[in-house]
Amino acid sequence: MVMNTDEVLFYLAIYGGSPVRTKPWPGRSLLGAEERSAVNALFDEALSTGNAFGYNGPEEEAYCREFAEYMGGGYADAVNSGTTAVYTALRALNPEAFTEVIVSSITDPGGMMPIVLCNCIPVIADTAPGSYNVGPKQIEELISPLTSAILIAHIGGEPVDMEGIMAVARRHRIPVLEDCAQAHGAVLKGKKVGTFGDIAAFSTMFGKHHCTGGQGGVVYTRDAKLYQRIRWCSDRGKPLGLPDGSTNCTAALNLNLSDLSAAIGRVQLRKLPDIIRRRRDVAAAIIEGIKELKLVAVPDTLSGAEPSYWFLRLKFHVEAAACSKETYCQALAEEGIPVVASYRHLPHTMEWFTQRQVFGSSGLPWTSPLYLGNPDRVFTCLNAIAATDKQFNLRIHEGWGEEEIADTLMALKKLDEALKI
Repeated sequence: MVMNTDEVLFYLAIYGGSPVRTKPWPGRSLLGAEERSAVNALFDEALSTGNAFGYNGPEEEAYCREFAEYMGGGYADAVNSGTTAVYTALRALNPEAFTEVIVSSITDPGGMMPIVLCNCIPVIADTAPGSYNVGPKQIEELISPLTSAILIAHIGGEPVDMEGIMAVARRHRIPVLEDCAQAHGAVLKGKKVGTFGDIAAFSTMFGKHHCTGGQGGVVYTRDAKLYQRIRWCSDRGKPLGLPDGSTNCTAALNLNLSDLSAAIGRVQLRKLPDIIRRRRDVAAAIIEGIKELKLVAVPDTLSGAEPSYWFLRLKFHVEAAACSKETYCQALAEEGIPVVASYRHLPHTMEWFTQRQVFGSSGLPWTSPLYLGNPDRVFTCLNAIAATDKQFNLRIHEGWGEEEIADTLMALKKLDEALKI
């Protein structure tokens, strides 16, 4: 029997029909008995010796060593959040105050705020067309004599075109900081993200691919001298690697991770390859299952990219639909599918940036007479706005099984049948 338009719409949960999914979605089960055993072992040692565990101890040293090994060699320093990882990394690059740092437009506020806290001025790079990530062209357009660093975020676990960006950066002799908070283990042409630039920052809070408990972060580099500066900048300028008798060598905060968090992180790091593999399997099944649909598709990704999928980005074909993207995403949510309708994470449009709420009412760093650029520069970022207008995210994770994949595909196909023109 062929249904008429009203019957097809009534078939949708948003218009009174039965949703595809009513069963609760599985949790990630990120933490397990192994992490509990590692934590209990620390407590057992503390109880038997009478000595509290702290930081920079055996667990943190081992976690940092193992993280660097996971990255293929180099040096890692664990800190207490992803934001402080970005801050520490930028401090280690030591940009002059009141210079400019080019930064991704779509990012977490914590991926941009450290710039102004270093008394530098954020210069906002638009994304590459159709992407949440910036591209080499968008970076090069912003480079000036004032540029002291480039801060790149790999959004959603998708690698940025780092080969192109590094070519631009090397040509202009500008250091590059990779923000890998959402991209643990993502690969571009055989290399992990975080290994292209001079330095990288990772978040290990509880929502990321692997965690160190509630909060945490890692700063990574392959440069021994830069690693020394990282250690100074994460722990009050303690004179690590300096001659005996040296005093604290730079003003910095205590941003250390704890041995307790590192013990969790060590277990998590061993699980990370499997977590990434399972996320890729989930994404691949959904990508394959929507190939024939008219209303949604997977946007183009870089050649040679192997995302680690913090979420799965989808494009909505509004020209083929009898509704807006917002209505479509609402309908998908009503079918019980975890969806984020808009990922317009543009920190430069937020009040802290537009009102310059950093250091009291001074307007610093923008208002300093030492800043030689244009403090009133406007960043329209039309590509980023267009991408977030046309795309949405599925909140997939490694806890999804065949049932979750099947329900998601069923809901997407149901909406395709009901809402295509």
